[in-house]
Formats: sequence, C-alpha cells, structure tokens
Amino acid sequence: MISQRELFFRHVGLPSRRPLALEIERAEGIYLYDTEDRRYVDLVSGISVSNLGHRHPVVIRAIEDQLGKYMHLMVYGKYIQSPQVKLATRLADQLPEDLKTCYFVNSGSEAIEGALKLAKRYTGRTEIIAFRNAYHGGTQGALSILGHESLRNAFRPLLPDIRMLTYNSITDLDSISERTACVVVEPIQAEAGIILPVPGFLQALRAECSQTGALLVYDEIQMAFGRTGKLFCLEHEGIVPDILCLAKSLGGGMPLGAFVSSREVMQSLSCDPELGHITTFGGHPVCCAAALASLEVLTSGDLIRQAQSKGELFYQLLNDHPLIKEIRFKGLMMAVELGDEEITNKVVHLLAQNGLVVDQFLFRPAAFRIAPPLIIEENQIREVCKVILECLDEVGSRY
Repeated sequence: MISQRELFFRHVGLPSRRPLALEIERAEGIYLYDTEDRRYVDLVSGISVSNLGHRHPVVIRAIEDQLGKYMHLMVYGKYIQSPQVKLATRLADQLPEDLKTCYFVNSGSEAIEGALKLAKRYTGRTEIIAFRNAYHGGTQGALSILGHESLRNAFRPLLPDIRMLTYNSITDLDSISERTACVVVEPIQAEAGIILPVPGFLQALRAECSQTGALLVYDEIQMAFGRTGKLFCLEHEGIVPDILCLAKSLGGGMPLGAFVSSREVMQSLSCDPELGHITTFGGHPVCCAAALASLEVLTSGDLIRQAQSKGELFYQLLNDHPLIKEIRFKGLMMAVELGDEEITNKVVHLLAQNGLVVDQFLFRPAAFRIAPPLIIEENQIREVCKVILECLDEVGSRY
C-alpha cells in the first residue's frame, strides 16, 4: 500500500524540493503531534499564524457556531454578513481614525495586491516604492515589490515602475516624489532576519509620503496581533499609515487577509470602474468568526503585554552561547544569528530531531526564527531553551 508520505511527494505541488515533511496527525496549544504521537514544539506558529496556539477553544467554538448558521453565501461585498460586519467594526475600534474601513481578502499576498491597486487608483500615479530584503508575498504584484532578486528573477517581466530603496536609509527616502503612488514597508523586516527600524526612519518615511502625496502602506502581515508586544506594530512608533495590510494571525488559524484604509480612500475601488477589487471567498464568514474570537481573546487578556517579557526571557537564556553572534527581537519575534548558513542548517535539523520546529529566514539563512505562540509559558520557554542550548553545544563541538 502506498504511504501518505509517498502520495504527498507524488500528488501535492510543493514550493521546495526539500520540505520538512513532518506528518502531523493533530495539534494542540504550542504542540504538534506526528503519526507516531511524537511531540514537537511549534516555535514558528505556522509562520506567525497561530498566535493563540493551535485549536484555541474559544476560536473552535466560534467556528462551530458559525458552521451551524451558514458558510459561503455570495461573492464578497454583495450581502451583509454578520461575521464580516462585527470583525470590521472590532478592528476599527482598535485602529487609528484614518484606518476605519476594512476590505477582507483571502491571504497576505492578496492584501498586498489590493493595497497596490488601491494606491494606484486613488492617487492616479504609477510608481511603487519598496525596500530591499522585504517580503510581501508570491503573487505577481507582491513579487514585483519583493526585495530580493533570487525569488523574482525567474518570473520577469513583473510590474513596471518599481523602485527599490534600502531599509533604514533616511537619505534614500529622497527618491519618493510626486510620481509615487505608494511606499510599501514592513515596519520590522521579517524575512531579512528581524531588522528593526533605526530611530527616526519610519517617522521620516511618513513625513516624506505626506509631503509628496504618496500613500504609506504598512505590511503588518507577520507582525500584527500581539507578536511584537502591541496589537499592531504601528503602535510602537505612533505612526499611522494610509493603508494597513493584515493576514496570517488575523484569522485565528483560518485563512483570512485584509487591507485597511480610510473610507475616502477605499471608495476608490467602488466606482469608475465598479468592482475595482473583487474576491469570491475573501471574508469567508467562518474565517471572520474565528478572527473575531481570536481578536477578543487577544484584547481581553495579558498575552500581548507578556510578549515582550517572554521574548526577553528567550534572549537572556540563549544570548551568551558562543555559537550565537546576535539575537534580534521584538516581543516574540526573534532572529538567532549564527553567522554561517551551514552551521544554521545543521542546528535547524538537529532541533527538529529533538522536537523543536524552527526555520531559517528567506533572506538571512544564517539565522533561524523563534516565534512561538503567544500562549507559551515561562516554564515551557525554559525547557525549549535548554534543548536549543544542547543542540548548539552539539553542533558547536564539531567546529
């Protein structure tokens, strides 16, 4: 009989020739369990999706309740659907005054696509500016502003009129002009290896966009919903973008994305032509119900406030190891820099063998990511760090 593993490699389209290929049977909290009931700690949260861990009971109840009412009814925006309305209203309650209108989509890539279209439509301009080593998704528009040629080159030609700047270079911001429709930025660069903004950079970016009339687009797809110690990353700098892109943890484990702006800007997609952006499954009612439940849990407890202290505990327990060159982090989003891709490969594989799931950054393979569910507890962090240190010791003894 053909095994499920063999069928996986035979029939499932794969983004890599070397998938981790753990065969997961179930998941609960911070843990994944394979078909032999071996337990793994999920230290990447499905790449910042499972901020409340796997199968949070409040989210599961919300999904079950909505399944008893209705699932898909009609393409997005045609009917008034309670889960969408409640979620949009709750998000508006948590966001600044100029970010009160939410357009729901399926994913982060689609949120970026919608934001790019919205910016071009509202401003009537064509130039789009993004930053080197940024990651914004895999669709054609998102790929056009992805800041690393290794993933883009094979798919050219992409969108025209794209300009790439260097993140944290204030002098580069002089390139923003009256031709610029929008500037898309990760307030903290994720796949570059958790690169934090230098003091004044994001403020200067906001000022330059305001002066030239370009829209500022924040990509918080990985960083929002408590990951950095605030519900939204924009709260750290007190900067209000013109468009905010969300996904990943937004859905509480279900597929959901959104781009958020002011009502004035968002109305640009409603006329001349109508259907300026359209999606069949965006804002799926079951996904919105899960998202609303997840948001209520995050905003009603201490998980977000605790994220920074938990990140600091990871830092304190790991930072002195001689194999570690640097740890960069904000809240529970952390890059452990080893400075050597081969060594990092060995550490990542050894950690998996010892029940810890981490991954390397797309544009910084000499570092690995630690971004566990926000529900991780102090004793679990200590246990995890003990295993990480033992694995670092074992790999380090070979060099």
